[in-house]
Amino acid sequence: MDKSLSLLSVLPLADWAALAVFFSAWLAYATFARRRARVEGSLLAATNAERRRWMLQATYRENRVVDGVVVQNLSSSPSFFASTTILIIGGLLAVLGTTEKATELVREIPFAARTSVLVFDLKLVLLTAIFVYAFFRFTWSLRQYTFGALLVAAAPDAQQFADQGLSREAFAERAGRVMGLAAETFNDGLRAYYMSFAATAWFVSPWAFMVATAGVIWILYQREFRSEVLEVLNG
Repeated sequence: MDKSLSLLSVLPLADWAALAVFFSAWLAYATFARRRARVEGSLLAATNAERRRWMLQATYRENRVVDGVVVQNLSSSPSFFASTTILIIGGLLAVLGTTEKATELVREIPFAARTSVLVFDLKLVLLTAIFVYAFFRFTWSLRQYTFGALLVAAAPDAQQFADQGLSREAFAERAGRVMGLAAETFNDGLRAYYMSFAATAWFVSPWAFMVATAGVIWILYQREFRSEVLEVLNG
């Protein structure tokens, strides 16, 4: 009991509340977006439908060089973000090594909260954990795109589908699903980037942290379910 109380006393109650709001909102929105996409189309669901159509069209092409180029271009985004994330993690770890100087710098900002070195470290650890999670999602997305490229390369020739009675729809469903999973994983990494901006607001105050969390969730919802791009894709 004493250890639990000492752990709770590390952060003020408002900070614990802000952390609870942050993680609950992130998890709740991820669950909501996954389920809502099945009922009301999301941006990811709409693009997944286009990926399946793309894979179906690929079965009619004798030369699939263009398809390989498209897969390579798609995989370049998670590759870029994974490399960038490594640099961000390195920068955050470097700041952790000079916490006292960083704390003094933050204290000079008029609207930033005055906290102890330990609390400042916890805020940096939170940011680092978010980017570590994003790194794993980006690299897994990159691997999934390579699996999709293998499926495209291993696909039978257009004439074989007709001569051997192979199902074009079955291939399109399988290959399109792999491409869609890669896109979903990449989307998880991007969502972590968005949430990192909310976590940055914790350096200002726990109340700003909670407001920023709500703002980021609202932006994500607008992008995924109410954007003009979604209307065009569904049109």
